[in-house]
Amino acid sequence: MENSKLNTNDVNQSDLIPIYDFRTNVHMTLKTKKLVKSDFDEFIQCYQADDRSKRRETDKIERWKSFTYDELIARDKTNLDIFWLKDESLEDTENLPPPDVLAAEIVEQLEAALEEFRSVELALAAKDD
Repeated sequence: MENSKLNTNDVNQSDLIPIYDFRTNVHMTLKTKKLVKSDFDEFIQCYQADDRSKRRETDKIERWKSFTYDELIARDKTNLDIFWLKDESLEDTENLPPPDVLAAEIVEQLEAALEEFRSVELALAAKDD
């Protein structure tokens, strides 16, 4: 898929599917940097919930991009794992943390995920009682 900016003036807004990339170059975990409301300010600004006709791509906000249905359906296996921003962490491999630090971060994230699943399990078990 080409990376050029879609001219949204030539397309009916209801025919566009807006996507906001909150994954690329965002480093958050449940324990070290939790999400807060202000993390969503840019998305809220782009989303324009009160007037969807104001949704526009801009050069200033690269995370917001609109696609037509045809562009999405043309993707391999209609894959919605869509990205267009360059992941800076993949570029600079010389500045990666040591393997033990990476391993510790992975363990921390897995433990946090497991803790969340346990709370869901307990809630479901309590609901059955």
